[in-house]
Amino acid sequence: MHAQLEILLEMQDLRSQRAALAEQDLGRVESELFDIEPDEAVLRIDEKLGELEDRLDTGVRNRYDRLKGARDRMVVPVVGGICYGCFMAVPTAWASDIERNEGLDVCDNCGCFLYHLD
Repeated sequence: MHAQLEILLEMQDLRSQRAALAEQDLGRVESELFDIEPDEAVLRIDEKLGELEDRLDTGVRNRYDRLKGARDRMVVPVVGGICYGCFMAVPTAWASDIERNEGLDVCDNCGCFLYHLD
C-alpha cells in the first residue's frame, strides 16, 4: 500500500476516535470504566494527527486540508468500481489496475482519496 495512503487512513481513524471521545456519554464511559480522561485523550490524538500531517507530501496535505473541512471521510474505498465517497463509478482502467493501492488515487467526482478493496 502507498505510504501516503497508509498515513491518510491512520489519520482518518484517529479523527473518528476523536469525534467519538467528544460525545459526552462516551467520554463518561471512558472515564469511569477505563480510567481514561477524554480531554487528555483528545489532546494526545490531536498531537498524533499533527505529527502525521507533517509526514504528508505537500500536495497530499493541501488536498487533505481542503477535504477535511467539507467531509467526515476523506479516504474512501472503491467497491465494485464505485467510489464510496460519492457513489459514482470510477474509471474502469483504475478499477481493474493490478497494482491497486500502490499509487495515490483520487475520485474525479468528489476528490476523496481512494483505496481498493479486493
